Parts: sequence; structure tokens; C-alpha cells
Amino acid sequence: MSPTAQSTASARRVVFPFTAIVGQEEMKLALLLNVIDPKIGGVMIMGDRGTGKSTTIRALADLLPEISVVANDPFSSDPSDPDLMSDEVRQLLEQGAEIPVAHKKVQMVDLPLGATEDRVCGTIDIEKALSEGVKAFEPGLLAKANRGILYVDEVNLLDDHLVDVLLDSAASGWNTVEREGISIRHPARFVLVGSGNPEEGELRPQLLDRFGMHAEIHTVKEPALRVQIVEQRADFDQNPPVFLENYKPQQEALQEQIVNAQQLLPEVKMDYELRVKISEVCSELDVDGLRGDIVSNRAAKALTAYEGRTEVTVDDIHRVITLCLRHRLRKDPLESIDSGYKVAKVFSRVFGVELPESDIAQKNGTGQKLGARG
Repeated sequence: MSPTAQSTASARRVVFPFTAIVGQEEMKLALLLNVIDPKIGGVMIMGDRGTGKSTTIRALADLLPEISVVANDPFSSDPSDPDLMSDEVRQLLEQGAEIPVAHKKVQMVDLPLGATEDRVCGTIDIEKALSEGVKAFEPGLLAKANRGILYVDEVNLLDDHLVDVLLDSAASGWNTVEREGISIRHPARFVLVGSGNPEEGELRPQLLDRFGMHAEIHTVKEPALRVQIVEQRADFDQNPPVFLENYKPQQEALQEQIVNAQQLLPEVKMDYELRVKISEVCSELDVDGLRGDIVSNRAAKALTAYEGRTEVTVDDIHRVITLCLRHRLRKDPLESIDSGYKVAKVFSRVFGVELPESDIAQKNGTGQKLGARG
């Protein structure tokens, strides 16, 4: 690391290391897979208060390697990928101009609950546009989040219209602002992470369906694990530099694993028979649309790449399919079976495999598999 990078790192806010987080495997896996393949479409994390949702997401953003950006560009444009650069940068490139390149950490943008649409999408200064004949654009949070992570806490309390705007940008990778006949667009490809507490209300099904994955997290019940979490947090708060140094090897190893997975992803293959069975599961569960099929395929491939392989197995699909489908099932108010268990049951029948104990434990909502490993 260069002296400049070291001074930047020391000036940054200290963040709890991702590899030190105990339990909550489901949430961690969903986040990692979305970082490997942002086209999965983001994660909705629903669970109890105080289960480390915000801590985990900040830790993930801090863990990610630096990215190459066009220097002084408000959209963190990619210097080589036209899909991730603003129109201005593309024009400069076409004209053969030299593009100054810089490196910076992946941004994690927090979306406040009271944010207005202008604050999120950006605004056009009409007066300046008319008087000076230039497109005077003030970038919003979507511009800042390009190629990063956009985190919305309490997403179920956010105005539906704003959630729609976020999901549209996340799906298309572009944000368009139109006002008084002036139109401006910029790249806005980010990993959308929403979190919420089910006690405060659910998201509308049509919005929930737009999130690629849905992780459920519960408070860890095992006393020994709870003590471990409390002690780790105390150690970190007491002396952050020492704590971070202890976890540096694990952090670097995971960072390398993510980078390798991103490079390996295009080579990952899935048998036609497995793809048909995924669609059969979606069909049997009466999942509306084809998002469930697409996301399950993408997530299984991302998991395979994460583990350094190029052939998707039945086990890979089993590990991601509940995360990809549980929030897409039609809600029956009289249904007492957990939606995750329902997905696992249909999966085991279609793929002809036995249900693991962890899935059976979910049947009565008692599954503690999330806090089992760490």
C-alpha cells in the first residue's frame, strides 16, 4: 500500500470487520452474492432490531477492494466500461481525449427516510440551463451510489413512490431526470440493500418482488454465541486498530475471494436439466413472472464462482433458492407454514433430495441456522 493510500485509510472512519461478524450467515451470503453479481437485484433484509444489519452492510462496503474511476467525476464513472460511464465521459472517449483515472473505495450511501425525490435523483437548475445554455445538473444520492451500495434502513416505511424510483434505477442501471423539456441521465448501477422490521409493516408484494433476494435474520438465541458477540464488540470499541489488525489476514483473503469470483463468474455453467428444475420449482410454487427463475440462476452461479468452481451443483441451488423465492410466494393469511420451508419442501421434491434438518427446523419458525456458524 502506498503512503497516500495508508494516510487515506487511517483518515477513514473505523468500521467493524466483516469477517468478525458472528452468525447471520444468510444475510452475509446474500450480500456477498450481490457484490459478485450486482445484476441479482439487491437484498431485502427483514429481522429483529439490534441484529447487526447496518453493521454488516457497512462492514461489507469497507471490505470491498478499491475501484478505478474517472477522476473528479460525480458519478464514479468506469474509465473503460461504457455501461458504467456518464454520457460526458463517453463523448470525451470518442473524441480521443485522455481520461484521468483515480482509485477510490466503494461508496456506501445511506438513504435517509425523509429524503425527497430531488435529493435522491438529483435536480436540474432550469434558470442556469436557460440563461447559459448548459445542462446544469446537481447530482443526487443515486449518482453518489453508482458502482457502490445504496442502503435503505426501514425500507418498509419509505414512500412507495421513492421505492419504485430506487428499484427502477437498480434494475436498469440508469437514472433519468426530466424537467421542463430538459432531460439528463447518468449511470446508477448499485447494489440495493433494504432492511426493515416486520413488526413495522410489510412492503407491498409488487415492490418486494423487485428485490433479488430476501434474507430473514433472527436474534441469536444461544447464550455462548451472544456472549461471544458482546465480547467482540467490546474488544473492538476498546482498541479498534488492534482488533482490525487481528482480522486483517481474513479480510484480505475474503477480498481476494470476491475479486476472483467476479472474474470467474462469466465462465460458470449450469446444466440445462438444473435450469429446467429451477423453473419447475417456481412453477409449482405459483411464483408470478420470471424474476424468480432468473435470480435463482444468477445467485447459484455467483455462489459457484464464490467457491472457485465453474459447474453449478444441486447443493449450490439448494443454498440460494429459498433466499431467491421466499418473498415471491402469494401470502395466504390462513397459512401457518413458513414460506422458506415451503420453498425447501418443493425444492426437495423436484430435485429428489432429502430435506436437511436446518430446513425442517424452519417449519415452525424455530430455525436457528442463521446464528449457528460464525
